[in-house]
Amino acid sequence: MTYFFTSLLQILLPIALLLSCGWPAFEKPKIKLLTRLTLIGFALGILLAPYLPVSQIINLSLNSTIIGAVLLFILSCFFRSQRLLAFWHVLLITLASLQWARNPNISAITGTDVINTDFILNISAVVFGVIFCAFLAVWLFFLIRQTKTEQKLTALYAVLMALIALLVIIPLAGEILLSLMKLQVIELTKARLSFVAKTGKITNYFNYAVVTLLAVSLILFAVKIHLPRLMRVKAESQAIEKRKKMALARHSSRTIRWGAFCLIIMLSSQLYWDKVASRPPQLSESILVKLNADDQIRIPVQQVKDGQLHRFMWVADDGKAVRFFIINRKPDGLSLAAVFDACLLCGDQGYVMHDGQVECVGCGVRMFIPSIGKPGGCNPVPIDDWKQDKNDVIIDRTSLEAGLNLFSTVIEIQVTDPVSGEKLTNTKTEFKYNLDNKTYFFTSEKNLNLFRDNPENYLPKTENQ
Repeated sequence: MTYFFTSLLQILLPIALLLSCGWPAFEKPKIKLLTRLTLIGFALGILLAPYLPVSQIINLSLNSTIIGAVLLFILSCFFRSQRLLAFWHVLLITLASLQWARNPNISAITGTDVINTDFILNISAVVFGVIFCAFLAVWLFFLIRQTKTEQKLTALYAVLMALIALLVIIPLAGEILLSLMKLQVIELTKARLSFVAKTGKITNYFNYAVVTLLAVSLILFAVKIHLPRLMRVKAESQAIEKRKKMALARHSSRTIRWGAFCLIIMLSSQLYWDKVASRPPQLSESILVKLNADDQIRIPVQQVKDGQLHRFMWVADDGKAVRFFIINRKPDGLSLAAVFDACLLCGDQGYVMHDGQVECVGCGVRMFIPSIGKPGGCNPVPIDDWKQDKNDVIIDRTSLEAGLNLFSTVIEIQVTDPVSGEKLTNTKTEFKYNLDNKTYFFTSEKNLNLFRDNPENYLPKTENQ
């Protein structure tokens, strides 16, 4: 839900604010008409998006059209034509919503055959986003209109319009450059790629930049407009004039309160998306286990029979961390499954338990818990030949070593060179040799060769790792 709201603001809000900065240049703009035009433009963009194929030519044309429309709209502010304002209003909103709707992630809104809670929440987020953009645009218009008596502030709001236009244009310029390089119209160079990468990051900070610009505008309005109005109210002694000045002060006070409220909503939603909602599920802490004298790991059945996902980690001789988990598949009985915390499709990103269901972190697929322990699909890779007696789940070394290639994490451990007896760190030497499923580390290539040629001469000296 949060993604659809914040992503809509990133694309639609700068255009809406740009339009509202231009409204005061026209004679008595009709806010209700412009609001209707906003909804019409948004609907047109959504309806046209499915008919535009995904290609570099289309991307190039769309991005170029948006930049041209933005520049022509700014130029049209000097002509003060109501019809011209309505035309650019519909066109810019249509182009912005078209660009937003072509984002492949937006298809997740209707990624279901039924109207469920997620679908309703996602649609509500989009509707609220459109209303929020329209409201904030109207708010900015009224704020700017109240500053007409302050020439310095009028100039500052012209700067605000220019900065918002740059926020729109710069990332689009990067997209245009990227399309031209992909189409081999211009040569691909390191400097151009660097520019594309840097401009692409601007989009992620759109909402923060807009909040900053509007917050500065709000502070200037409070200092230059609202505070002088309050001072004039206090200084006025005539009743009628005092009431008029109080009405103006209340108006500017409402403008400040509503602006602050909108900025808080916008900042909170973006922070929530960045810091919480966009983060992948976090794996629970793995319990470190070690092999016993029989080269086995024993885990008490009592510890893992509660239906929760119990994650464990075994560290091999070379420091490779092998994660696995045990889960009881039956809520009303005992049916344990011991599996590696990885799958053949998504790798070692692991699994989490969320709302009573086991979910793959890599692709978000939820597992049918009774099927865990069986191979195939997104199911976790089964551990072969594990055993269960009355008290313990038993997994031997060979079964765990079969999962070494599924994982990439290496834990830093202290090891011993079997030739020289010198202590060293597994991650800080390039000389290692595997013998009988055990890895040995060496301080030099000479020691490695000596061991490889005659390992029996050094094995008795090997320390327990």
